[in-house]
Amino acid sequence: MIKKQGTILIVDDNRNILTTVRMLLEPIFANIITIANPNSIPAKLREEHPDVVLLDMNFSSGINSGNEGLYWLREIKSLSPKTEVVLFTAYADIQLAVTGIKEGAADFIVKPFDNEKMIGTLLEARDKNKAADKATGKNGGKDSNSTMYWGDSEVMTNLRNIVEKVAATDANILITGENGTGKEVLANEIHRLSTRCGKKMLPVDMGAITETLFESELFGHVKGAFTDAKVDKPGKFELADGSTIFLDEIGNLSYSLQAKLLTALQRRSIVRVGGSTQIPVDVRLVCATNRNLQQMVNDGEFREDLLYRINTIHLELPALRQRKADIVPLANRFLRQYGDMYNKTNLRFSDEAEQKLTSLPWYGNIRELQHAIEKAVILSDGGMIAAEDIDGGNQTRREKPLEEVQTLDEMECRMIEKTIKECEGNLSVVAARLGISRQTLYNKIKRYGI
Repeated sequence: MIKKQGTILIVDDNRNILTTVRMLLEPIFANIITIANPNSIPAKLREEHPDVVLLDMNFSSGINSGNEGLYWLREIKSLSPKTEVVLFTAYADIQLAVTGIKEGAADFIVKPFDNEKMIGTLLEARDKNKAADKATGKNGGKDSNSTMYWGDSEVMTNLRNIVEKVAATDANILITGENGTGKEVLANEIHRLSTRCGKKMLPVDMGAITETLFESELFGHVKGAFTDAKVDKPGKFELADGSTIFLDEIGNLSYSLQAKLLTALQRRSIVRVGGSTQIPVDVRLVCATNRNLQQMVNDGEFREDLLYRINTIHLELPALRQRKADIVPLANRFLRQYGDMYNKTNLRFSDEAEQKLTSLPWYGNIRELQHAIEKAVILSDGGMIAAEDIDGGNQTRREKPLEEVQTLDEMECRMIEKTIKECEGNLSVVAARLGISRQTLYNKIKRYGI
């Protein structure tokens, strides 16, 4: 069951659409505001502070035909930079929507819309907004534009020195590390420090793209390329032109599709599915995985030439247990964050609680620590978090005999089932705990028939 949370502002001059979309989103968003006149947008941003705006591209008043949506997109991003904007467009205006994404929109939805796809797109935008609000640290407390917490440990200091040297270049970067160590946060930091920071980084979850949709999603398609291809559609590489594209879970890409990705990287151009025109793309590639790609190369599961292409610079994010000096400062950041969220200010850890935090292994890394602190804040009664309030760092998680694991798919299915049960069906929490997007979780639930 999806938890109702967040605020969405829906702007469309068609009142029938406003009613329909409101009914569709009532089980999803805690607060839904609808307006037919875009001139009310500034007031609603001040009054309601929406997490997401679903913005029609055309209004009856029309500043310039087809461009009014872009005008209001710029206004929203100027007045409320953190608010995610999803554009609502007809087929004829898809090119305008693509321009909108390059100017800061999170995504676009095409009319007539598919209910499931609309919900997924808006959930992703809402969760992205929430994740930005919950981000840890601010570049060691020195830069309000950064969501990266470096800390003071030697291993992170060395990593930071390397990042600051390579970020300004266009070198392709491979980030490795266990789940929950903050690979996407680091990718965002690299993009923020790069010369491409004027445009938004485009993340792509490779684990969520099926083989049949791979080329269409990454390279786009032309009208008529397949049954549902009703219009030309740009792929992720085109949308990321002039910016950074972040390919998460790159180790999940099948061997056959690795060749297609390699071709695009080598040629610095793509061809849309069903098309024949080479389209040049200028992208900076950042990839991430928790798998050992060199071992996969040795086992014949990953192309060596692709590894060389994506691995100009290799950055390894250490596990939290390898940077123990950062555990308590991170925990205090989460304590302040969730104390503010749940109206429990001035909370602090007892000495015994800090000792326990440092002693636990935290196999789920920063993400597990974050959830443990949130739980402790929710259940706290007084102003002190005691050692017994800290529930995390399960030391048995990695001690399961390997002979009990039959296949990776079976292991993944069992882990998802177990986590859903532990989280009492709250899929937002499940996705966060597993370190995947909500859409990826939905895809995996459908795939395994859970």
